[in-house]
Amino acid sequence: MADTTGTSPAANCLEKLKSYVKTPKGFILSAEILISFIILICYAASLYGGYSAVAICEMVFAIIFFIIFMMELDKQIQLVNWVWSDFFRAIIGAILYIITSLICVIGGAGDGARIAGGVFGLIAGLLFAYDTYTIYLQIKSTRQHTAAATGEMVLISHPSYFMFYLILIPCF
Repeated sequence: MADTTGTSPAANCLEKLKSYVKTPKGFILSAEILISFIILICYAASLYGGYSAVAICEMVFAIIFFIIFMMELDKQIQLVNWVWSDFFRAIIGAILYIITSLICVIGGAGDGARIAGGVFGLIAGLLFAYDTYTIYLQIKSTRQHTAAATGEMVLISHPSYFMFYLILIPCF
């Protein structure tokens, strides 16, 4: 007999989604997904649809990181440093959105959808830059907490570091 009193996995996933969107990081990622989708629609409606590649890539990357953080896979898959990966995703997204949006706004005379995509792209560039800033603050705070409390030098006892020191010492 099936257990009808328990919650289904879909309901559990929906509850995780609802609770994660309420967090600051979840809200930023969901806003990045939404604005990338709006930009994608604008660029698809314009005469020059080639600028939609940035919106597609950034939307897919934001969805991937949203799912990873929402399902807490970053705590299970520790092979990748997710904070630094998210930092590079956000900074590259900010730079690409600002560059392509300025090109679209400046050269989009007569193409309203391209100009609208450029304006939304500038907003997305600011949103991605804000995300980069929040991740930077997170990295900075974790580095301060993990710093050695004393002023002593800490040697790492890994064989490759030992070989590095053996090679480096005769150079001085």
